[in-house]
Amino acid sequence: MGRRNSTHVSDFILMGLTDSEEIQLVLFTLFLLIYLITVLLNAGMMLIIHLDLQLHTPMYFFLSHLSFLDLSYSTVITPKTLQNLLTSTKYISYLNCFTQMNCFIFLGATECFLLSSMAYDRYVAICNPLHYPVVMSTRRCCSLVFGSYFIGFMDSFVNVLCMSRLDFCDSNIIHHFFCETPPILALSCTDTFSTEMVIFVLAGFTLLSSLFLTTITYIAIISAILKIQSAAGRQKAFSTCASHLMGVTIFYGSLIFTYLQPDNTSSLTQTQVATVFYTTVIPMLNPRICSVRNKDIKNTLPRLIHRKLFP
Repeated sequence: MGRRNSTHVSDFILMGLTDSEEIQLVLFTLFLLIYLITVLLNAGMMLIIHLDLQLHTPMYFFLSHLSFLDLSYSTVITPKTLQNLLTSTKYISYLNCFTQMNCFIFLGATECFLLSSMAYDRYVAICNPLHYPVVMSTRRCCSLVFGSYFIGFMDSFVNVLCMSRLDFCDSNIIHHFFCETPPILALSCTDTFSTEMVIFVLAGFTLLSSLFLTTITYIAIISAILKIQSAAGRQKAFSTCASHLMGVTIFYGSLIFTYLQPDNTSSLTQTQVATVFYTTVIPMLNPRICSVRNKDIKNTLPRLIHRKLFP
């Protein structure tokens, strides 16, 4: 209770992306459009997978959870950003700020390992197709998804423990459009070295270990595809994982650009643009990327409509 009583800051001010009212109006329109498309595509993806029994397979099971994470990811960040773009008072309470920050960490870490699980699913489908139904059983799929959520929860839990030890008694201005860990750490009036080290090691382990697992898996996949004799066989095998590989590249590319470059090479504007991309744009792109080369998804909606009209 002593530490909590010494925390004099009761709320924070999110400075946002710009001070210009004209640009804020443009950004509000753009962000609102992106958010509506994100909700429509991800909710539609989950609904289609749920309704069509032909899509009750491991690949679409993972895709439904990816859509859930993307929808949640965007909802944690975008509505408050839209509110701040329309109002002159950009306050967010201490509790809401830390809730947003830890939900962001939970969902981001979970998505990292869910993408690794999806890569493993594609590896089994291409490299060991005869045993695919046995290897990717319902129990195995649920275990992979549960493990992804558990790792995300542990990352968020450790972050809560570390950040709860900090006191905020001076500035409450966050130079960002949402509550992210680095700008909040910069506001603390206590020594943050040990907290920064724990958070840095945990975040680095989460990002790099999931990226390593995904990279190794795709090296094995590409090696197996190159061994296929016929060009048609190689093209068919590659098409089953091309959309996921594209999504992984965009997701990790933006994260690496934001967090794994030296501080002296990135400006605040560059960091914010990259953060906007992976918190707002990628959740909108993922459903589209996953369905571009997927005939099952494209054919499901007409089939469902026909089933409802002509039962």
